[in-house]
Amino acid sequence: MAAEKPTILADLVTLTKPRIISLLLVTTVAPMFMTDRGLPSAMLVLWVVIGGYLMAGGANAINMWFDRDIDDRMTRTRLRPIPAGRITPAQGLLFGVALGAIAFAIFWYQVNPLSAWLALGGLLFYVLIYTMLLKRHTAQNIVIGGAAGAFPPLVGWAAMTGGLDLAAIYLFAIIFYWTPPHFWALALIKQGEYARAGVPMMPVVKGEARTKWEMLIYTLLLLPLTVMPAVFGALGPFYLVAAVLLGARLLWYCIALLREAGVTPTAWKMYRYSLLYLALLFLAMGIDRYLPRGARAATPEVVILRQNDEAATQAARKAGLELPLAQ
Repeated sequence: MAAEKPTILADLVTLTKPRIISLLLVTTVAPMFMTDRGLPSAMLVLWVVIGGYLMAGGANAINMWFDRDIDDRMTRTRLRPIPAGRITPAQGLLFGVALGAIAFAIFWYQVNPLSAWLALGGLLFYVLIYTMLLKRHTAQNIVIGGAAGAFPPLVGWAAMTGGLDLAAIYLFAIIFYWTPPHFWALALIKQGEYARAGVPMMPVVKGEARTKWEMLIYTLLLLPLTVMPAVFGALGPFYLVAAVLLGARLLWYCIALLREAGVTPTAWKMYRYSLLYLALLFLAMGIDRYLPRGARAATPEVVILRQNDEAATQAARKAGLELPLAQ
């Protein structure tokens, strides 16, 4: 019996890549619970979730429009709505742009302008830098272009505080260093398809052994970064234990993968675990902020970017900074 043809609504949802967005939303919302502004309101979280889904969905739809030729040559993507002919390229592009525009308006009017610009920046970085500039031309595509996936914590932080500081940049850095070992685990499994599609992913260009070593290097850079907040007193024992245990398992997968010849089921296990790792790490950060414990270490506020409001003015003056910080 022939499979039932997806509805137009189902195809539009597919263009947004909802399974990928779920992790992005965790890394957007969790930072909202880490700031010194208290608990976010339910309505603010709702608007951030809606805007975040639409912006990421728009970026993914535009990505599928641009990569329709590649998708048609890869088994796992051949049945996507555009290469399968159920949605025209023009419709896919228009849908993605429309989602991005709606999301920008939601952030601008329901959250704040800085979060709107950061969310749009993530879309443009993913589409212009990763998809159009890097993906087809360099084995470092996911290293540089993967920074697009690190924008969500900045959006969540700005939504709550109206600004960015070193804590937000720290969250950005965690995702930046997490991305290569996460994505290269999948690239090892799908390297044959990437080769046929002409995409120079690391395993295709540099080989499996080099890829595994680089996955280990990025993991070793990531793990100390994740425990630093506990070392300096910004987060407590709960987060420290979670970061150490979660990181130890990720490192174990990297070492196991390196010791095995070729591509084994360990690569798929590591890919799936890396998704869970990031989600649980960010959840542990948010939970730790509200657990009772001793006095936290005092940390000066280092303002990087903030909307020019009265609270920002007071914070900057206390820090001895000249105004205005931003217009």
